[in-house]
Amino acid sequence: MVNATKQLILFLALWLTAGATHLVKANGVTFRASAPSAVVMGQQFQLTYTVNTEGASSLRTPDLSDFEVLMGPSSSFSRSMQIVNGQMSSSYSQTFTYVLMPKKEGTFNIGPGSIKIKNANYSSNSLVIKVLPPDKAGSAGGGRSGGAAAGAAGAGASQGSTSVGANELFVRMNVANRSVYEQEGILVTFKIYSLYDVDLDDIKFPEFEGFLAQDIELNPQWTLENYNGRNYRTAVFKQTILYPQRSGKITIGSGRFDAIAHVRVKQRSGSIFDELMGGGYQDIRKVLTTAPVTIDVKPLPSGKPESFNGAVGGYTMKATINSNQAKTNEAVTVTVTLTGNGNIKLAKNPTVTFPNDFEVYDPKVETNIRTTASGSSGTKTIEYIAIPRYAGDFEIPAIRFSYFDPRSGSYKTLTSEPFKLHVEKGPEGAASPAVSNYGSQEDVKYLSKDIRYIKTSSPHFVNSRGDIFFGSFTYVLAYVLIALLFAVFFVIYRKQMKENADLAFVRTKRANKVALRRLKTAEKLMKEGRKEDFYDEIFRTLWGYLSDKLN
Repeated sequence: MVNATKQLILFLALWLTAGATHLVKANGVTFRASAPSAVVMGQQFQLTYTVNTEGASSLRTPDLSDFEVLMGPSSSFSRSMQIVNGQMSSSYSQTFTYVLMPKKEGTFNIGPGSIKIKNANYSSNSLVIKVLPPDKAGSAGGGRSGGAAAGAAGAGASQGSTSVGANELFVRMNVANRSVYEQEGILVTFKIYSLYDVDLDDIKFPEFEGFLAQDIELNPQWTLENYNGRNYRTAVFKQTILYPQRSGKITIGSGRFDAIAHVRVKQRSGSIFDELMGGGYQDIRKVLTTAPVTIDVKPLPSGKPESFNGAVGGYTMKATINSNQAKTNEAVTVTVTLTGNGNIKLAKNPTVTFPNDFEVYDPKVETNIRTTASGSSGTKTIEYIAIPRYAGDFEIPAIRFSYFDPRSGSYKTLTSEPFKLHVEKGPEGAASPAVSNYGSQEDVKYLSKDIRYIKTSSPHFVNSRGDIFFGSFTYVLAYVLIALLFAVFFVIYRKQMKENADLAFVRTKRANKVALRRLKTAEKLMKEGRKEDFYDEIFRTLWGYLSDKLN
């Protein structure tokens, strides 16, 4: 009992102390304004200003001449305290509230307010408020949330109704552009319109067959929107960028969504207690579908540059080399950075051609790409690693990257400067450790290190018993075998040359090997916990495999 009393006294002392001194404060003073983004003409709404520290005075509001001030400012404050791991923190906020009503329809800006705190002035954020026209179908407050939003939306058919009309709750699939080029991004938006409070239970989006999809991260928020003369509560719950993988007519199928609408119904008893206890509402289940949409995908025009690898959009390129001076057995790094907007994740890397006697490694790719409603944009950095084995002066040819610009309907090519490289003889030994984290070697050509002295005398072949070898049966047999081996190797060589000339065959042949190597890289990324890089590598693996197999 004594210990409990001591703990209670200590807690009260800490609480009173927190009111006078803040042991842990927020990072600086915050002063923000908030209001609904959309209201209906004739609807009252609240404009609030909140500050997170004490001592606020002299609140000055911006010009509110487009609104009628019905009340305000009314002031309130809140204080909280937490003790975590023996450390106490307290927070404080003070709110100033105005009740406003719009005078006319339209979109209005409310400028920043200002407040004085301890001889310092602080400004809030500005706001944009859209004033919608009244609902032509009437307003009868059908949503469970009640208040301004539901009241403005109306629910003319909800009183005593046990069904929800097709124009009272529906989902629209909006396609930003229905005529695009192959690989050009299309923004697809799914938005729900409702006169009631609603929950989505089972969501089944279309399959997007014929497209590659990149979803946009969303934080769905309900807002008011006037659509076909009625004010709906709306929310965007999915946005994705689609990249068509073939030309022609491609249809996006229907989506299916199970919705539960919370509809107000009139009770026979007419008791106010029924509504207070939730008895004035009924949950009605409704299946919502979206209409299919057909996209006209135009093929990319002819005349593709040799350096075109499927990139569509708008890009810039920067190419650098780590040094124009190098030593044998030391790594040389050429870095290419692509920046732009389009199918940057899907585009293949530009080709960097190193001299023949350089040992070349798989490039290292890093992406910093963000997908928004404007498309996928960001940077893609590719590091090409090679090791010179011999001294001399070399040149790395200009790097070219071509892309198709859908705005101009033409191909564009970005070209870097060629790189001059002077290689001096370095210490003998293994390759530079700088390449230890890179993939397998490719296109390695190893030359012998010296030229032996050429003898000028005629050769004289003698077998182990001292007999003359030249002209013997063994000599003839060896000569025939050598000729046959030469013929076999020549046929194989011609076949390989023919296969290598067929790029489609080469890509198909190497598809499995390249995919397995990339899957091993993805497995390594997964074990390292690099989720985003893991998904990107899986995405590139699938895309590269299908591209190689299907040419």
